[in-house]
Amino acid sequence: MSAATQPVDNSWMLELIRSVRGVRHVVVLTADGLLKVRTDHTPPEVAEKLAAACAGLSALGQGVSKEFGTGVGARQVMVEFDGGYLFVRGAGDGSRLAVVTEPVIDPALVAQQMQAQVLMIGERTLATPTRGS
Repeated sequence: MSAATQPVDNSWMLELIRSVRGVRHVVVLTADGLLKVRTDHTPPEVAEKLAAACAGLSALGQGVSKEFGTGVGARQVMVEFDGGYLFVRGAGDGSRLAVVTEPVIDPALVAQQMQAQVLMIGERTLATPTRGS
């Protein structure tokens, strides 16, 4: 990975979410699955796997939303699995915020905290820069 593609150390932005009881991992990824930011608590290899998986899940959510929704797109995708939850939501133009939790959490609280974090940081700070042709 070149210096231009390495995630910038902005992990401080995610600590508010990470401090919620039951949150295990927090990452920000590009729409195409590249890791942008991870909490210090999330190992790099876990963060990269999570980013790649969430990009696919987000794309699936967008497709379902366009087919069955109003065409605006998916705001959030949530998966409940044996052992916890995964939340993925937009975090600026082209970015996604993903949170993995333990099973004993309040999903509404996590979703609310994710929304508050995106608003507090500002969607521009988390936005993925437009790539040149």
